[in-house]
Amino acid sequence: MRPKKTILCVDDNEQALSVRKFMLGTRGYRVVTSLLPEEALKIFRLGGIDLVLSDLNMPRMDGNELARRMKEIAPEVPVLLISGCVKGFDRATCADYFLPKGACSPLDVLDRVRMMLARKRGPKKAGFAVDRNPSQNERFDQSPVQGVPAFAS
Repeated sequence: MRPKKTILCVDDNEQALSVRKFMLGTRGYRVVTSLLPEEALKIFRLGGIDLVLSDLNMPRMDGNELARRMKEIAPEVPVLLISGCVKGFDRATCADYFLPKGACSPLDVLDRVRMMLARKRGPKKAGFAVDRNPSQNERFDQSPVQGVPAFAS
C-alpha cells in the first residue's frame, strides 16, 4: 500500500479551505491547511508536501508570489492555483497550473490534483526489470525439438 500523498491547501477563506480539505481527505489524501500564506511557507519549509493547492487572491501575499517562493525552496513540488474571481490568468505565473473556480467542477480539481501528483511521481515502474538484452542466439529456446527450428518450438 502506497503512503498517502500530502497536499498543502492555502486559502484566506476558511469555508473554502474546509470544503477542499473534506473533498481531498475523503479521496485518501492527507491534507494540511493554512489560512495565511506566511504560515503556509513555514509548513512548506518543513518538507513532506507533495502538492500545493492555493487560492490566487489573498491579502498580504497572492498565490502567484507564494508559488514563486515555494518553487525557490522545492521546484519539484507542483503548485496548483485556483481563483474565484479571475477567469483567465494573464500574468506570468510561477504555478504549474491555474484553475478558475467558477469554470471548473470539484471533479476537475480532483482530476488535476491526481494528474499532477502522477507527473511528479513519474511513470509507473514495471513489475520486473530486465537487466540485459539477450543476443540474437539467446532470444529463442535453445532446446532443439526433432525437425523443428528452436525458434518455432
